[in-house]
Amino acid sequence: MALEHKNWNEIKTNDSWAIFKIMSEFVEGYEKMAQIGPCVSVFGSARTKTDNPYYQQAVECSRLLVESGYGVITGGGPGIMEAGNKGADEAEGISVGLNIVLPFEQSCNDWVNHPVDFDYFFVRKVQFVKYSQGFITFPGGFGTLDELFEAITLMQTKKIERRPVVLFGTAYWSGLVKWVEETMLNKEGNISPDDMGYLIMTDDPAEAVKHINDFYESNKLKPNF
Repeated sequence: MALEHKNWNEIKTNDSWAIFKIMSEFVEGYEKMAQIGPCVSVFGSARTKTDNPYYQQAVECSRLLVESGYGVITGGGPGIMEAGNKGADEAEGISVGLNIVLPFEQSCNDWVNHPVDFDYFFVRKVQFVKYSQGFITFPGGFGTLDELFEAITLMQTKKIERRPVVLFGTAYWSGLVKWVEETMLNKEGNISPDDMGYLIMTDDPAEAVKHINDFYESNKLKPNF
C-alpha cells in the first residue's frame, strides 16, 4: 500500500517547544551534578534480585569506590542500580540516582541520597558520561549495553578523554568480548586493535576498583568535557 500523500507543511507539532523541557533537564542536571565531586558510574540490570551474587558484588564494589574517594552514580532504579546505591550510601558516600521517569518498572530506590529525575534518556546519558571518572558494568540488558557502548564510542572518537571501563562478570561478558575481537576486529576490521583495551573483565570487586585507582595513578582526575 502506497504511503498516503500528505501536505507535511500543514502538520503542526510541539517538537520546537520540547526544546525548552530538554534545556531545563540539562540545566538542572548540570547544576546538581557539578557539585558532587568525582564519581564512578555503575551500570547493570534493573531485574537483578537481591539474592543474586552480582547484587552483592555490586554493593561491595560501591563500598570500595567510596573508600577510594569516589561517589557512585547509577540509574537510580532497582537491581544492580539499587545495589550500587546501597553500597555507596552504607559507606556514607555520595550515592547518585539518575532516575528515568517511566510508565512502568522504575522509581528511585531508597539508597539514593542525590536524586535527579529525567524524562529524556539522551539527557540522562549525558550526565552519566560527563560526571563519571570511570564505568563498572555489571550484567544487564539492552539499556546496559547502550550505556556501555555509548561511553566507549565517545572515548574511541576522542569526544571525551579516556576513562577506565570494567566489565564485571567474566562468564557473562566473555562471549561478547570474544565476538568483538574475532568478528568486529579480526574478521571485519570495524575497530582498531587498541580498542580492545577498553574491555577489561573481572569477577573481583577489589580488582575492579583497583583498575580504576591504578588508572588515576598515571592520569589526572578531571571533568570529561
